[in-house]
Amino acid sequence: MLLRCSAAFALVADRQQRAVDWALAYPPMGDRGREFFVISSARLMDEAQLSEDDLAQMLRTEAQALLDQQVLDEIMPVCLRFLDQSGL
Repeated sequence: MLLRCSAAFALVADRQQRAVDWALAYPPMGDRGREFFVISSARLMDEAQLSEDDLAQMLRTEAQALLDQQVLDEIMPVCLRFLDQSGL
């Protein structure tokens, strides 16, 4: 879930920066999403003994899967609750 939500937040933050309408409907992901991304990435690297390159590839793959499967809108409510629970 950390990987999937990190990818989702990165996608939304990128689209918000580009002022894409659908992304602007979500809460701003710049700061909170970035902090979640950094903390989650460090945790994933530690727990799974991943290199930065390994993690980057996994995140790219996950982000592409979210787009290809068109499930970003489905996963965002879950990820936003996860973000709220994390206290970030």
